[in-house]
Amino acid sequence: MENRMFCFQCQETAGGKGCTLAGVCGKTSDTAVTQDLLIYVTKGLSAVTTRLRDEGKTSSVTRDINHLVTGNLFTTITNANFDKAVITERITAALKEKRRLLDLLDNKTGLPEAALWDAPESEYMAKAVSVGVLSTENEDIRSLRELITYGIKGLSAYTKHANALLKDNEEVDAFIQRGLAATLDNSLSADELTALVLETGRYGVEGMALLDKANTEAYGNPEITKVSLGVGDRPGILISGHDLKDLEMLLEQTAGTGVDVYTHSEMLPAHYYPAFKKYPHFKGNYGNAWWKQKEEFESFNGPVLMTTNCIVPPKDSYIDRVYTTGAAGYPGCKHIAGGIGETKDFSPLIEHAKACPPPEEIETGEIIGGFAHDQVFKLADKIVEAVKSGAIKKFVVMAGCDGRAKSRDYYTEFAKALPEDTVILTAGCAKYKYNKLDLGDINGIPRVLDAGQCNDSYSLAVIALKLKEVFGLNDINELPIIYNIAWYEQKAVIVLLALLYLGVKNIHLGPTLPAFLSPNVTRILVDNFGIAGITNVDDDMKLFFG
Repeated sequence: MENRMFCFQCQETAGGKGCTLAGVCGKTSDTAVTQDLLIYVTKGLSAVTTRLRDEGKTSSVTRDINHLVTGNLFTTITNANFDKAVITERITAALKEKRRLLDLLDNKTGLPEAALWDAPESEYMAKAVSVGVLSTENEDIRSLRELITYGIKGLSAYTKHANALLKDNEEVDAFIQRGLAATLDNSLSADELTALVLETGRYGVEGMALLDKANTEAYGNPEITKVSLGVGDRPGILISGHDLKDLEMLLEQTAGTGVDVYTHSEMLPAHYYPAFKKYPHFKGNYGNAWWKQKEEFESFNGPVLMTTNCIVPPKDSYIDRVYTTGAAGYPGCKHIAGGIGETKDFSPLIEHAKACPPPEEIETGEIIGGFAHDQVFKLADKIVEAVKSGAIKKFVVMAGCDGRAKSRDYYTEFAKALPEDTVILTAGCAKYKYNKLDLGDINGIPRVLDAGQCNDSYSLAVIALKLKEVFGLNDINELPIIYNIAWYEQKAVIVLLALLYLGVKNIHLGPTLPAFLSPNVTRILVDNFGIAGITNVDDDMKLFFG
């Protein structure tokens, strides 16, 4: 292969085709191909665990093995981990477990090459350059395999957050491994892989339900909450990413220290949970979506904790203030260790914060959120009445991801152009394109209903199914709901597949369709599900509203 790397798993991939010299995200070629090898080894491990289950040796595939698989996948999600040394360590750990589990098999016949491959670390790179995306020559098979793999990566992110709260679903873990193993099976046809795409969506729903249950049992149901955008006069720690357990431990350890805690980007919805409101030093949200962190981390002045993606390569001026934990990692940033069920020691951040000036104020006011399914159900009568009276004509699902591309300004202009009888349903950092526009309300119902993180997209599906039931409809597509979703990385992929499994059609994806969809696979999605892209605001308004 002429280029040492090839990656097209995110929306911002170079030229809309693939990153070949370095990642647009900032990862180096060496890191990218090392991630390829980690995925290859994890798929091989999954083929072994799947065979063990087939032989009735399910007990041999322990919870730790399940967590190893999902942790490996989470590590390779866009903008999560840039540290080649950490990724290499995970390869070594996976090979060690695979070696042990292979010895437990009665029958190794027919296992894929990835299940049997083993080598010392000195040979990793030689293997890595041969097992990437382009090692599958058939474009359509490659496209379907990657669609499944990226969906499973997104699903693994959700299950890892549930695992952190000591919730597991063996059936979901077994599917993750079976699905990964299937992407190594050269006997599977395009039709069989297409069926597996929908099955991935089915387990996506299960995984999101698991996380929803874990979060709400631990922290209560999100409720309508006004979140401050200003700052206090004490030193602060800024926490970003998605992991609520990390936030809980940080809040507990900062209590009474004179250090305040602020959320950034996808951590904003933590303010909606009742359990976190008991901490008076949980001040508010600082800044916007992940891609603005270079400016916002600079002005925050205090330490920043990255619990998951999305990391933008830090500037030299503040890299010493960036800490990572969990699956996140970046060379030169201090990492806070701690596994599932362990209490992490955040004292280094706390002591660091005490020596820093308070955050610089970059905005004032507040924003409102907390419209997850339980809260919306409490407003059901009001919403139904607004729909029946004609006060609300349409709902527009504008969930998903934000990103730095100028083309994403489309979503701000689209939100501004929406008819005043339209309500936006959102989750994920896509909301930062319009959640501060002050679009008003309809009979007291805010026109932007924020369900939470991308992890909380499950709420949007549950709300749609509830509305279908309330209005006595036979088909979810009969609802007055439009889907105009922005995507960026692999968690958005599993949300899409989950919606397809639930029967939702005519979803529009932007700002571009995924580069990993071949023309034939795109045609399948268009013909069977009505998947489409976006054009411009004026034309799309005519398309959606006539």
